[in-house]
Amino acid sequence: MNPINSTHILAGLNQILSSAITILAFSLLVYMLIHNLRSSVGRSFAALLACMCFAYAGDVALFRVDNLAAAIPWLKFQWIGIAFLPAAYLHFADALLRTTNAPSMRRRFAVWMAYLFGLLVFLLALQTEFLVHNPFYSPGVTQFRAGPFFWVFTTYFYTTLFWGAYKIYSARARCLTSGARRRMTYLAISFFAPALGVYPYMLIANSPSLSSSIIFVILLLVNIGIALMITVMAYSVAFFGAVPPDRAVKHDLIHFLLRGPLVAIMVVSIIQALPERDRILGLPRDFIFAASIVTAIVISQYLINLAKPVIDSLISYRDRVEIAWISELDRRLLTTTDLQQALENVLTALCETLRVRHGFIYNLVARQGPRLETRVGSAEVVEKALAGIDVADLIQHKNGSNGYHFIIQNDFWYIILQNKARDRSLGLLGLEARAPAYDLTPAEEDSAAFLIQQAELALEDRRLQQEVFMALKNIIPEIERIQRLRSAVRYAGSPSLVSLTESPVLETDFPQLVRDALSHYWGGPKLTGSPLLDLRVVQEALAENDGSPVRALRAVLTQAIERQRPDGERRMTATEWLIYNILDLKFVQGMRVRDIAQRLAMSEADLYRKQKLAIEEVARTLSEMETQGAPRMAAAPVQSEEK
Repeated sequence: MNPINSTHILAGLNQILSSAITILAFSLLVYMLIHNLRSSVGRSFAALLACMCFAYAGDVALFRVDNLAAAIPWLKFQWIGIAFLPAAYLHFADALLRTTNAPSMRRRFAVWMAYLFGLLVFLLALQTEFLVHNPFYSPGVTQFRAGPFFWVFTTYFYTTLFWGAYKIYSARARCLTSGARRRMTYLAISFFAPALGVYPYMLIANSPSLSSSIIFVILLLVNIGIALMITVMAYSVAFFGAVPPDRAVKHDLIHFLLRGPLVAIMVVSIIQALPERDRILGLPRDFIFAASIVTAIVISQYLINLAKPVIDSLISYRDRVEIAWISELDRRLLTTTDLQQALENVLTALCETLRVRHGFIYNLVARQGPRLETRVGSAEVVEKALAGIDVADLIQHKNGSNGYHFIIQNDFWYIILQNKARDRSLGLLGLEARAPAYDLTPAEEDSAAFLIQQAELALEDRRLQQEVFMALKNIIPEIERIQRLRSAVRYAGSPSLVSLTESPVLETDFPQLVRDALSHYWGGPKLTGSPLLDLRVVQEALAENDGSPVRALRAVLTQAIERQRPDGERRMTATEWLIYNILDLKFVQGMRVRDIAQRLAMSEADLYRKQKLAIEEVARTLSEMETQGAPRMAAAPVQSEEK
């Protein structure tokens, strides 16, 4: 093969792969921010993905520039991701260790220092030639050369990388369950993926004399490995902090990857693979371009839907029969609207069959109480018929003994709709009388009997479903408790599962419990009788608060509020201070809503909305303190005159 052609092919493949990794990293970043934002591991992994997005987005742009002057801004843009990647590694490793109940203030300090050093590195790359300088342009391989202090960054980069790998190994050693160790193993194997994404840029900077073919081969192999490894990392991180069962997490992530990044990568690949010609196959390139994209999107969605049952069964192979039943139930369950539509169809067909203009079906077993489910014809006629019903006469006749015999009252024919066992009334069907006497032909009677039976089946199915729903409503809190227990990974030094199952943190109304306790922060029945007194962190704070449970709870609440306080000088109208200011002014200082709104320069309605978010943040913090352990508590603040 011609060396020039092989280089061109390799460059094209690397352009497609770089675009694919950019799409994949950005998609996973969005997924983490939506599904795992409350998890410190998810947030730190999102920081890693953001660094990759900067590096690879710049790489994709460099494939499209045609001169060095146009390339320089994108070379500097890449360094946003390159400079902060080591700090993101430290952040990720620290989050994993904190998740295993191994917090460290020194490690947290090192993370903040790493981010500050990353900012310094970025500024050096942006404004000076100490780190990188003298860029060179080569189609597909455009990069800075190493500056006099590039070795310092290289040393820092690899030191951070191996330190992070060691910490992940330490986190894995603390796991007590096979599932947790397995996920930590996945993370340990794929941990180097973001670093490999930056490695080519460091290699080119140190050895710009390498031939383009060698560089393209290295890039191709690295990019293939990175795409696989960041997917594995995302799969492992998705389970951290997730309450839904593993099956649901796998299902959501896999279908997100199939319907989002995969389709986007296909579209981008088509765009980049189309030859740069004005006409293709005798047609304008724009037409072929649009047709190809539409075809790819439509066919991919159809194939994904076609493969969905197989994918779902593979995700939960051992439970595939139960999963199939759940999916079938989802399709077959009747909502209130479904029932109304079914009964409306039955009633319309009956009116058409008997050639009458007015009719109705009255539901006697609806959850909200007896109600008119559907009608045909004039509302006034139907209301008049309902008002004039002789209930005693209907009960006495009971539809006759053979078949479905109408009961005639006040120019209407009635049928009491019953269950299959014929021992319970479900509803009442009324039709305008087409004659003073019962005059249905055998054919009409057969058709009417069939349609009435369908109405009875619909009402009975809906009644049974309502009973199931009510039973589920009663056991949902227990299901959620079991889900939380299932998601509570055991680590060395973590609290026992018994304490976790008994913790108020697992209560469905936990945010409301926090709100109640905060509302009586300085004293009151919602504080003195709060279930939050049973929190483990509250019990641990008793020693520092003279053995007073109420003071211990106030100390814990104070600690949770203080964790919302940003660094730096306090500002009343700054966005980053909003949560802390609301909590402090409302609950600690006990100010009125109107005064708080004036201090924070916002409307009272907006304040109420933000207050809800602030309380949720306190609840989240308390949950983390309870499950991960909190630092030693200070004594509770004392008010001169408690309310």
